[in-house]
Amino acid sequence: MKIVIIGGTGLIGSKTAERLRKRGHAVIAASPNTGVNTITGEGLAAVLTGAEVVIDLANSPSFEDKAVLEFFQTSGRNLIAAEKAAGVKHHVALSIIGTDRLPDSGYLRAKVAQEKIIREGGIPYTIVRSTQFFEFLGGIAKEGTIGDTMRLSTGYLQPIASDDVADFVTDAALAAPVNGIVEISGPERLRLCDFVARYLKAIGDTRTVIADPEARYFGTRLQDGSLVSDDHPRIGRVGFDQWFAAQPKK
Repeated sequence: MKIVIIGGTGLIGSKTAERLRKRGHAVIAASPNTGVNTITGEGLAAVLTGAEVVIDLANSPSFEDKAVLEFFQTSGRNLIAAEKAAGVKHHVALSIIGTDRLPDSGYLRAKVAQEKIIREGGIPYTIVRSTQFFEFLGGIAKEGTIGDTMRLSTGYLQPIASDDVADFVTDAALAAPVNGIVEISGPERLRLCDFVARYLKAIGDTRTVIADPEARYFGTRLQDGSLVSDDHPRIGRVGFDQWFAAQPKK
């Protein structure tokens, strides 16, 4: 069947497209670079013609509160309207575990708004909520860095490999819509400060990590369970050591 991936040239999109093509599906990786823009609507009608499934992996180019909210609301509404016109049968979207538990985060508020548009849009859907990717550990470390130290939250983190995310998104796209949320997670849970310290040790970074329950995670304070799921998430196969061993060495 024809499957359109919005944001199909990014990290998860490219991996998901590869998996779906190997299973014999006609996949179009859509993005502004390929002439498909969910903000302006450019190219949407044409690319969705004949599509049965749409996977929305688009991400805002700006994380500023107002800009990211406008991105997900505009993109979501335009996409759902175009899907209705094209007769799309299944809308799959990638979201984040903890979106509805961290209202101080402008980005997560925007993801809540995106999920609301999907739920109320009238297209059968599956929302895949994921924990953070291993690939984001460096960015998390950078966010908490002051000089030679990192002051990081003690909330729990259970990161997942992007390959596992792509596997789960592929499975969701080929299954019947659940009209609800599927949660996915990595296999190992540690406090955020400890996971980042493990990552820094692996890359040979000698900066000091300070565990601080009050430290902000991209502007918001974490509780122990803010970013993890105990609601029987689907667990990825790749742990940190296996993921790290597969990374290109600089």
